[in-house]
Amino acid sequence: MAATAPHLVHGMGTTLEPPTWPAITHAEAAAALVRFPAVGRLEALEWHSPRPFSAAARVRTSRGVFVLKRHHPDLRTPAGLAEEHAFLAHLAAAGAPVPEVMLTDAGMGAVAVGGWTYELHRHGAGRDLYRDRLSWTPFFSVGHARAAGAALARLHAASRGFAAPARAVQPLVASFTILPSEDPLAATEAYVAARPALAAFLEDRDWRPALARLFTVLGQGLPARLAGRPALWTHNDWHPSNLLWSAEGAVETVFDFGLADRTSAVHDLATAIERTAIDWLDLGQGADATIGHPETARALLNGYASVTPLDGADVAAVVALLPLVHLEFALSEIDYFAGVVGDADQAAVAWEQYLLGHADWFIAPAGQAFLKRIDLEPLR
Repeated sequence: MAATAPHLVHGMGTTLEPPTWPAITHAEAAAALVRFPAVGRLEALEWHSPRPFSAAARVRTSRGVFVLKRHHPDLRTPAGLAEEHAFLAHLAAAGAPVPEVMLTDAGMGAVAVGGWTYELHRHGAGRDLYRDRLSWTPFFSVGHARAAGAALARLHAASRGFAAPARAVQPLVASFTILPSEDPLAATEAYVAARPALAAFLEDRDWRPALARLFTVLGQGLPARLAGRPALWTHNDWHPSNLLWSAEGAVETVFDFGLADRTSAVHDLATAIERTAIDWLDLGQGADATIGHPETARALLNGYASVTPLDGADVAAVVALLPLVHLEFALSEIDYFAGVVGDADQAAVAWEQYLLGHADWFIAPAGQAFLKRIDLEPLR
Protein backbone atom coordinates (compact mmCIF):
# COMPACT_ATOMS: atom_id res chain seq x y z
CA MET A 1 0.00 0.00 0.00
CA ALA A 2 1.38 3.43 -0.94
CA ALA A 3 2.25 5.73 1.93
CA THR A 4 -0.14 8.62 2.51
CA ALA A 5 1.45 12.02 1.93
CA PRO A 6 1.76 14.04 5.13
CA HIS A 7 -0.71 16.86 5.65
CA LEU A 8 1.04 20.21 5.15
CA VAL A 9 -0.24 23.76 5.52
CA HIS A 10 0.65 27.28 4.46
CA GLY A 11 3.41 28.91 6.49
CA MET A 12 4.48 32.52 6.77
CA GLY A 13 6.51 32.14 3.57
CA THR A 14 6.04 30.33 0.27
CA THR A 15 6.69 26.76 1.40
CA LEU A 16 4.26 24.27 2.91
CA GLU A 17 4.97 23.28 6.50
CA PRO A 18 3.86 20.68 9.04
CA PRO A 19 0.69 21.94 10.71
CA THR A 20 0.46 23.51 14.13
CA TRP A 21 -2.95 21.89 14.40
CA PRO A 22 -3.09 18.29 13.12
CA ALA A 23 -5.62 17.30 10.49
CA ILE A 24 -9.10 16.31 11.67
CA THR A 25 -9.38 12.53 11.85
CA HIS A 26 -12.39 10.49 10.82
CA ALA A 27 -13.07 9.63 14.48
CA GLU A 28 -12.89 13.30 15.54
CA ALA A 29 -15.20 14.35 12.74
CA ALA A 30 -17.72 11.63 13.59
CA ALA A 31 -17.71 12.62 17.27
CA ALA A 32 -18.28 16.28 16.41
CA LEU A 33 -20.96 15.68 13.76
CA VAL A 34 -23.08 13.73 16.22
CA ARG A 35 -23.71 17.10 17.89
CA PHE A 36 -25.19 18.55 14.66
CA PRO A 37 -28.37 16.50 14.21
CA ALA A 38 -29.47 17.97 10.85
CA VAL A 39 -26.39 16.85 8.92
CA GLY A 40 -26.76 13.09 9.04
CA ARG A 41 -24.09 10.39 9.23
CA LEU A 42 -20.43 10.99 8.28
CA GLU A 43 -19.51 9.20 5.07
CA ALA A 44 -16.10 10.63 4.12
CA LEU A 45 -13.48 13.31 4.77
CA GLU A 46 -12.92 14.60 1.24
CA TRP A 47 -10.24 17.23 1.72
CA HIS A 48 -8.12 18.85 4.45
CA SER A 49 -7.59 22.60 4.25
CA PRO A 50 -4.02 23.97 4.12
CA ARG A 51 -5.04 27.07 6.13
CA PRO A 52 -2.70 27.30 9.13
CA PHE A 53 -4.62 28.83 12.05
CA SER A 54 -7.14 26.05 12.63
CA ALA A 55 -7.92 22.62 11.20
CA ALA A 56 -10.68 22.34 8.62
CA ALA A 57 -11.99 19.59 6.39
CA ARG A 58 -14.64 19.18 3.74
CA VAL A 59 -16.86 16.36 4.91
CA ARG A 60 -19.53 14.40 3.08
CA THR A 61 -22.46 13.10 5.08
CA SER A 62 -25.66 11.28 4.26
CA ARG A 63 -27.28 14.73 3.88
CA GLY A 64 -24.76 16.75 1.90
CA VAL A 65 -21.34 18.38 1.89
CA PHE A 66 -20.13 20.55 4.77
CA VAL A 67 -17.00 22.26 6.06
CA LEU A 68 -15.99 21.27 9.58
CA LYS A 69 -13.60 23.58 11.43
CA ARG A 70 -11.78 22.72 14.64
CA HIS A 71 -10.22 25.46 16.80
CA HIS A 72 -8.00 25.48 19.85
CA PRO A 73 -10.16 26.86 22.69
CA ASP A 74 -7.63 29.63 23.36
CA LEU A 75 -8.31 30.83 19.83
CA ARG A 76 -12.08 30.40 19.58
CA THR A 77 -14.72 29.38 22.09
CA PRO A 78 -18.37 28.76 21.24
CA ALA A 79 -19.11 32.20 22.71
CA GLY A 80 -16.46 33.82 20.53
CA LEU A 81 -17.83 32.13 17.44
CA ALA A 82 -21.36 33.20 18.34
CA GLU A 83 -20.38 36.81 17.52
CA GLU A 84 -19.27 35.76 14.04
CA HIS A 85 -22.29 33.51 13.50
CA ALA A 86 -24.71 36.29 14.43
CA PHE A 87 -23.15 38.40 11.68
CA LEU A 88 -23.50 35.53 9.20
CA ALA A 89 -27.17 35.13 10.15
CA HIS A 90 -27.76 38.83 9.50
CA LEU A 91 -26.01 38.64 6.13
CA ALA A 92 -27.99 35.56 5.10
CA ALA A 93 -31.27 37.23 6.04
CA ALA A 94 -30.27 40.19 3.86
CA GLY A 95 -29.66 37.88 0.89
CA ALA A 96 -25.86 37.74 0.99
CA PRO A 97 -24.34 34.53 -0.44
CA VAL A 98 -22.78 33.16 2.74
CA PRO A 99 -22.65 29.54 3.97
CA GLU A 100 -25.34 28.27 6.29
CA VAL A 101 -24.14 27.81 9.87
CA MET A 102 -25.33 24.43 11.09
CA LEU A 103 -26.81 24.27 14.58
CA THR A 104 -25.95 21.86 17.35
CA ASP A 105 -28.38 19.80 19.37
CA ALA A 106 -28.44 22.76 21.79
CA GLY A 107 -29.31 25.23 19.05
CA MET A 108 -25.83 26.80 18.97
CA GLY A 109 -23.47 27.35 16.04
CA ALA A 110 -20.47 25.80 17.76
CA VAL A 111 -19.73 23.10 20.31
CA ALA A 112 -16.86 22.03 22.56
CA VAL A 113 -15.89 18.38 22.04
CA GLY A 114 -12.78 16.63 23.30
CA GLY A 115 -11.01 19.82 24.32
CA TRP A 116 -11.59 21.53 20.96
CA THR A 117 -14.15 23.98 19.58
CA TYR A 118 -16.00 22.88 16.44
CA GLU A 119 -18.18 24.75 13.97
CA LEU A 120 -19.89 23.39 10.87
CA HIS A 121 -20.99 25.18 7.70
CA ARG A 122 -22.87 23.90 4.69
CA HIS A 123 -20.60 24.01 1.64
CA GLY A 124 -21.47 27.02 -0.49
CA ALA A 125 -22.28 27.20 -4.17
CA GLY A 126 -19.49 27.79 -6.66
CA ARG A 127 -16.06 26.52 -7.56
CA ASP A 128 -13.18 26.69 -5.07
CA LEU A 129 -10.70 27.89 -7.68
CA TYR A 130 -8.18 29.31 -5.21
CA ARG A 131 -8.37 26.74 -2.41
CA ASP A 132 -4.65 25.91 -2.48
CA ARG A 133 -3.45 29.49 -2.99
CA LEU A 134 -1.74 31.51 -0.28
CA SER A 135 -3.54 34.58 1.09
CA TRP A 136 -1.05 37.05 -0.39
CA THR A 137 -1.22 35.82 -3.94
CA PRO A 138 -3.13 37.62 -6.68
CA PHE A 139 -6.33 37.03 -8.57
CA PHE A 140 -6.05 35.02 -11.77
CA SER A 141 -7.32 38.05 -13.71
CA VAL A 142 -8.39 41.67 -13.32
CA GLY A 143 -11.86 40.38 -14.18
CA HIS A 144 -11.86 38.35 -10.99
CA ALA A 145 -10.60 41.39 -9.08
CA ARG A 146 -13.44 43.53 -10.44
CA ALA A 147 -16.00 40.81 -9.61
CA ALA A 148 -14.58 40.58 -6.09
CA GLY A 149 -14.91 44.34 -5.66
CA ALA A 150 -18.55 44.23 -6.73
CA ALA A 151 -19.19 41.33 -4.34
CA LEU A 152 -17.60 43.27 -1.50
CA ALA A 153 -19.91 46.22 -2.13
CA ARG A 154 -22.92 43.90 -2.06
CA LEU A 155 -21.70 42.37 1.19
CA HIS A 156 -21.35 45.81 2.75
CA ALA A 157 -24.89 46.67 1.68
CA ALA A 158 -26.13 43.49 3.36
CA SER A 159 -24.13 44.28 6.49
CA ARG A 160 -25.85 47.60 7.13
CA GLY A 161 -28.17 47.46 10.08
CA PHE A 162 -26.12 44.88 11.99
CA ALA A 163 -25.58 46.87 15.17
CA ALA A 164 -23.61 44.42 17.33
CA PRO A 165 -20.66 45.92 19.21
CA ALA A 166 -17.08 45.08 18.32
CA ARG A 167 -15.95 41.57 19.15
CA ALA A 168 -14.48 40.67 22.51
CA VAL A 169 -10.68 40.59 22.76
CA GLN A 170 -9.42 37.37 21.15
CA PRO A 171 -6.55 36.46 18.82
CA LEU A 172 -6.79 36.74 15.04
CA VAL A 173 -9.51 39.35 14.75
CA ALA A 174 -9.02 42.44 12.57
CA SER A 175 -10.28 45.09 14.97
CA PHE A 176 -10.13 48.83 14.23
CA THR A 177 -9.28 50.90 17.30
CA ILE A 178 -5.77 52.28 16.65
CA LEU A 179 -5.74 54.06 13.29
CA PRO A 180 -8.94 56.13 13.81
CA SER A 181 -7.54 57.49 17.08
CA GLU A 182 -6.13 61.01 17.34
CA ASP A 183 -3.40 59.45 19.49
CA PRO A 184 -2.64 56.13 17.80
CA LEU A 185 0.33 55.38 20.04
CA ALA A 186 -1.85 55.68 23.15
CA ALA A 187 -4.46 53.50 21.43
CA THR A 188 -1.73 50.95 20.72
CA GLU A 189 -0.70 51.01 24.38
CA ALA A 190 -4.28 50.14 25.33
CA TYR A 191 -4.44 47.42 22.68
CA VAL A 192 -1.21 45.82 23.92
CA ALA A 193 -2.18 46.09 27.58
CA ALA A 194 -5.35 44.07 26.91
CA ARG A 195 -3.26 41.19 25.48
CA PRO A 196 -0.71 39.82 27.98
CA ALA A 197 1.10 37.54 25.51
CA LEU A 198 1.55 40.40 23.05
CA ALA A 199 2.75 42.69 25.85
CA ALA A 200 5.29 40.09 26.99
CA PHE A 201 6.60 39.65 23.43
CA LEU A 202 7.03 43.40 22.92
CA GLU A 203 8.51 44.06 26.36
CA ASP A 204 12.14 43.65 25.24
CA ARG A 205 11.65 45.42 21.91
CA ASP A 206 11.86 49.13 21.24
CA TRP A 207 8.38 49.02 19.76
CA ARG A 208 7.03 52.43 20.74
CA PRO A 209 9.55 54.46 18.68
CA ALA A 210 9.15 52.01 15.80
CA LEU A 211 5.39 52.51 15.67
CA ALA A 212 5.61 56.23 16.39
CA ARG A 213 7.77 56.54 13.25
CA LEU A 214 5.15 54.73 11.16
CA PHE A 215 2.33 56.87 12.55
CA THR A 216 4.32 60.03 11.79
CA VAL A 217 5.38 59.07 8.27
CA LEU A 218 2.29 57.16 7.10
CA GLY A 219 -0.54 58.19 9.40
CA GLN A 220 -0.59 61.98 9.16
CA GLY A 221 -4.16 63.21 8.68
CA LEU A 222 -5.59 59.69 8.74
CA PRO A 223 -7.97 60.17 11.71
CA ALA A 224 -9.55 63.16 9.96
CA ARG A 225 -10.10 61.12 6.78
CA LEU A 226 -11.74 58.37 8.82
CA ALA A 227 -13.82 60.61 11.07
CA GLY A 228 -17.55 60.46 10.48
CA ARG A 229 -17.45 57.30 8.37
CA PRO A 230 -20.13 54.87 9.53
CA ALA A 231 -18.98 51.88 11.53
CA LEU A 232 -19.76 48.64 9.72
CA TRP A 233 -19.25 44.97 10.39
CA THR A 234 -16.88 43.81 7.64
CA HIS A 235 -15.15 40.66 6.39
CA ASN A 236 -11.53 41.85 6.91
CA ASP A 237 -9.88 38.98 5.03
CA TRP A 238 -11.02 39.60 1.47
CA HIS A 239 -8.85 37.52 -0.84
CA PRO A 240 -9.78 35.15 -3.66
CA SER A 241 -9.39 31.93 -1.67
CA ASN A 242 -12.23 33.09 0.60
CA LEU A 243 -14.57 33.25 -2.39
CA LEU A 244 -16.29 30.59 -4.49
CA TRP A 245 -16.65 31.34 -8.19
CA SER A 246 -19.06 30.74 -11.05
CA ALA A 247 -17.90 29.49 -14.44
CA GLU A 248 -18.39 33.04 -15.73
CA GLY A 249 -16.05 34.55 -13.12
CA ALA A 250 -18.62 35.97 -10.69
CA VAL A 251 -18.50 35.49 -6.93
CA GLU A 252 -21.10 32.91 -5.85
CA THR A 253 -20.24 32.46 -2.16
CA VAL A 254 -18.27 34.41 0.44
CA PHE A 255 -16.88 32.45 3.39
CA ASP A 256 -14.33 32.45 6.22
CA PHE A 257 -15.54 35.30 8.44
CA GLY A 258 -13.06 34.47 11.21
CA LEU A 259 -11.50 37.96 11.12
CA ALA A 260 -14.83 39.79 10.85
CA ASP A 261 -15.38 42.69 13.23
CA ARG A 262 -16.83 46.18 13.44
CA THR A 263 -14.59 48.41 11.28
CA SER A 264 -15.67 50.46 8.23
CA ALA A 265 -16.18 50.04 4.50
CA VAL A 266 -12.91 51.82 3.61
CA HIS A 267 -11.04 49.57 6.05
CA ASP A 268 -12.38 46.48 4.27
CA LEU A 269 -11.55 47.92 0.86
CA ALA A 270 -8.01 48.78 1.92
CA THR A 271 -7.62 45.32 3.42
CA ALA A 272 -8.80 43.73 0.16
CA ILE A 273 -6.14 45.65 -1.77
CA GLU A 274 -3.45 44.83 0.80
CA ARG A 275 -4.32 41.12 0.59
CA THR A 276 -4.49 40.82 -3.21
CA ALA A 277 -2.63 43.58 -5.07
CA ILE A 278 0.87 43.23 -3.61
CA ASP A 279 3.07 40.14 -3.83
CA TRP A 280 4.19 40.34 -0.21
CA LEU A 281 5.74 36.88 -0.26
CA ASP A 282 8.29 38.23 -2.77
CA LEU A 283 9.24 41.19 -0.57
CA GLY A 284 13.00 41.33 -0.01
CA GLN A 285 13.74 38.91 -2.85
CA GLY A 286 15.29 41.50 -5.15
CA ALA A 287 12.20 42.71 -6.99
CA ASP A 288 10.54 45.05 -4.48
CA ALA A 289 9.89 47.64 -7.19
CA THR A 290 7.56 45.29 -9.06
CA ILE A 291 5.55 43.50 -6.36
CA GLY A 292 2.71 46.01 -6.45
CA HIS A 293 -0.13 45.61 -8.95
CA PRO A 294 -2.09 48.87 -9.12
CA GLU A 295 -4.28 47.48 -11.91
CA THR A 296 -5.64 44.92 -9.42
CA ALA A 297 -6.33 47.64 -6.88
CA ARG A 298 -8.09 49.76 -9.51
CA ALA A 299 -10.16 46.77 -10.63
CA LEU A 300 -11.29 46.12 -7.05
CA LEU A 301 -12.27 49.77 -6.63
CA ASN A 302 -14.02 49.93 -9.99
CA GLY A 303 -15.93 46.75 -9.22
CA TYR A 304 -17.00 48.15 -5.86
CA ALA A 305 -18.03 51.46 -7.43
CA SER A 306 -20.17 49.63 -10.02
CA VAL A 307 -22.45 48.67 -7.11
CA THR A 308 -21.86 51.41 -4.52
CA PRO A 309 -20.48 54.72 -5.84
CA LEU A 310 -17.16 55.93 -4.47
CA ASP A 311 -16.21 59.61 -4.58
CA GLY A 312 -12.74 61.12 -4.49
CA ALA A 313 -12.75 61.38 -0.71
CA ASP A 314 -13.57 57.66 -0.42
CA VAL A 315 -10.69 56.65 -2.67
CA ALA A 316 -8.34 59.06 -0.90
CA ALA A 317 -9.31 57.51 2.44
CA VAL A 318 -8.60 54.00 1.12
CA VAL A 319 -5.22 55.09 -0.24
CA ALA A 320 -4.32 56.88 3.01
CA LEU A 321 -5.34 53.87 5.10
CA LEU A 322 -3.70 51.22 2.96
CA PRO A 323 -0.08 51.52 4.21
CA LEU A 324 -1.12 50.85 7.84
CA VAL A 325 -4.33 48.84 7.44
CA HIS A 326 -2.49 45.63 8.31
CA LEU A 327 -1.18 46.96 11.64
CA GLU A 328 -3.89 45.88 14.03
CA PHE A 329 -4.22 42.40 12.59
CA ALA A 330 -0.43 42.03 12.62
CA LEU A 331 -0.47 42.74 16.36
CA SER A 332 -3.26 40.19 16.75
CA GLU A 333 -1.22 37.65 14.80
CA ILE A 334 1.75 38.25 17.11
CA ASP A 335 -0.59 37.69 20.05
CA TYR A 336 -1.65 34.37 18.50
CA PHE A 337 1.90 33.14 17.89
CA ALA A 338 3.26 34.37 21.22
CA GLY A 339 0.27 33.23 23.28
CA VAL A 340 -1.82 30.44 21.76
CA VAL A 341 1.02 28.73 19.90
CA GLY A 342 4.01 29.76 22.03
CA ASP A 343 6.21 30.29 18.95
CA ALA A 344 8.44 33.32 19.49
CA ASP A 345 10.15 32.88 16.13
CA GLN A 346 6.89 33.13 14.19
CA ALA A 347 5.82 36.06 16.34
CA ALA A 348 9.09 37.79 15.39
CA VAL A 349 8.37 37.18 11.69
CA ALA A 350 4.94 38.78 12.13
CA TRP A 351 6.52 41.79 13.85
CA GLU A 352 9.58 42.33 11.67
CA GLN A 353 8.54 41.14 8.24
CA TYR A 354 4.78 41.61 8.30
CA LEU A 355 4.04 44.63 10.46
CA LEU A 356 7.24 46.67 9.98
CA GLY A 357 8.30 45.27 6.60
CA HIS A 358 5.02 45.94 4.84
CA ALA A 359 4.81 49.48 6.19
CA ASP A 360 8.41 50.20 5.18
CA TRP A 361 7.65 49.12 1.60
CA PHE A 362 4.95 51.78 1.44
CA ILE A 363 7.46 54.37 2.68
CA ALA A 364 9.93 53.38 -0.05
CA PRO A 365 9.65 54.75 -3.62
CA ALA A 366 8.01 51.58 -4.95
CA GLY A 367 5.20 51.78 -2.40
CA GLN A 368 4.71 55.49 -2.92
CA ALA A 369 4.47 54.97 -6.68
CA PHE A 370 1.92 52.20 -6.13
CA LEU A 371 -0.28 54.48 -4.01
CA LYS A 372 -0.11 57.27 -6.60
CA ARG A 373 -1.14 54.88 -9.38
CA ILE A 374 -4.24 53.85 -7.44
CA ASP A 375 -5.34 57.45 -6.89
CA LEU A 376 -4.29 58.73 -10.32
CA GLU A 377 -7.32 58.08 -12.52
CA PRO A 378 -11.05 58.57 -11.94
CA LEU A 379 -13.06 55.42 -11.32
CA ARG A 380 -15.03 54.05 -14.25
